[in-house]
Amino acid sequence: MKEARYFYVPQAAERTELPADEAVHALRVLRLQSGDELFLMDGTGHFYRAEITATSSKHCLYSILETITPPKEWVGRIHLAIAPTKMMERIEWMAEKATEVGFDELSFVNCKFSERKVINTARVDRIVVSAVKQSRKPYKPVVNDLVPFRDFVSTPREGRKFIAHCYDEIARSDLFGQLGQMGGGDDVTIMVGPEGDFSVDEVRLAMQHGFEPVSLGNFRLRTETAGLMAVTMAQLAFRKK
Repeated sequence: MKEARYFYVPQAAERTELPADEAVHALRVLRLQSGDELFLMDGTGHFYRAEITATSSKHCLYSILETITPPKEWVGRIHLAIAPTKMMERIEWMAEKATEVGFDELSFVNCKFSERKVINTARVDRIVVSAVKQSRKPYKPVVNDLVPFRDFVSTPREGRKFIAHCYDEIARSDLFGQLGQMGGGDDVTIMVGPEGDFSVDEVRLAMQHGFEPVSLGNFRLRTETAGLMAVTMAQLAFRKK
């Protein structure tokens, strides 16, 4: 029995042809031909069992045979906002693993102590797409561009908002405890700072805009580890029983 092959096709139900990059993979790498079966994922909760109907050197046409809509495995919406690290591959690793764990949205925030001021969000998005296909997740996390800290915290958002920091002079509650008390169903935004942490002024500004100060535990974590930990905590708290 052949292994099922998955392809990311936004708005797959409205199309009849694989996107160019997916067509190249299907035709040149996997050597698929007319009559072969494949699975499409649109990133919004649907899988499609499809059959290749025609191919050329650069095009791969398909016909949908069946629509599959699996239930989402967690309730609510999990949004991680994080300051990119100087070594971008660490954040790319985090984005990949967080996608495998399961979350809904990834934002990048430019903070006072950020070591990186420019990022290639298109590259991160491609890594997320690859992780979605590898883990066969029906939902693809949204990847947002880098924005200034002040702009991010001042933007209205649904649900509860948390900012993780390490300052002893600003009281913090335990993030996992807070998430567990929510009972799921609500949206949650969790902010994780750069290697040097948020500045005290940034934490206070976020609190003025409704963010609750929290801790991820008793040990200091690297930025990408903290981001993955935050997503994992939310996934465990919001996972459907």
